[in-house]
Amino acid sequence: MSDGEVADELIELRGLRFFYRDWAGPAADAPVVVLLHGYTGHARSWDSLAAALSARFRVLALDQRGHGQTGWATPDRYDTVEMVDDLEAFVAALGLQRFLLVGLSMGGIVSFAYAGRRPAALAKLVIVDIAPEIDTLGLERIRTGVARPDVFATREDAFAQARADNPVPPEDEHRHRVYHSLMRTADGHFTYRYDRALRDPANPRKGIPPEAGWKLVASIQVPTLVVRGEDSDIMGAATAQRMVEAIADCRLVEIAGSGHPVPLDKPMEFRAALDDFL
Repeated sequence: MSDGEVADELIELRGLRFFYRDWAGPAADAPVVVLLHGYTGHARSWDSLAAALSARFRVLALDQRGHGQTGWATPDRYDTVEMVDDLEAFVAALGLQRFLLVGLSMGGIVSFAYAGRRPAALAKLVIVDIAPEIDTLGLERIRTGVARPDVFATREDAFAQARADNPVPPEDEHRHRVYHSLMRTADGHFTYRYDRALRDPANPRKGIPPEAGWKLVASIQVPTLVVRGEDSDIMGAATAQRMVEAIADCRLVEIAGSGHPVPLDKPMEFRAALDDFL
């Protein structure tokens, strides 16, 4: 897709400036897909998927608060409930009706919490490699990774670290994600765009307690696809099966050879699973 077929937009919601990409789709009345990235991610990580989906859908990829090009909140306002309220405000501001929601990891938590409120505007839901309970091993890996040095002399240095952490994704997809994760510092180095408060272990984000999360999951009333990476250390196979049993209309797809970041690790296989469901 050329740059002329996607618009970069800013919108003010709940006192913050939000960035999103708007892929127009084939017609003015095309159905809408909203894409929500994971923790440390950003809207640009969806570019290749959004370009493909835009042959059939209008695609909206949102930078969630504190991430990408969206504004930073105060350190105490990164709770899951805040992000769910952001999504509600985004849907209302754009007047979305009967839209499809895809959420990865943190975005998946926001998505199932939003869907658990039974919003009338939601038509279908895709939850990618996340549940109300997270495997301890994966959670520790994420905490350890965020705590490492995060300033680099070049973009390629940042990419080299990411590649050493995860050699699975196609290299061009991986480099695109990393490069669009970065901003310059005053001394000419590079660091990540997402809020430094989110990297501070002394400032833990308040999520949804597991019991409350499972109640929200059980309240989902739209057709739902759960996608799990076969090698995920975040969402165990038994937990994924519990999701399927808890949601009234739900199917599960496991992507072979993928870890937790399924759309990054196996973009073609993930796209095929979405095409079949959407």
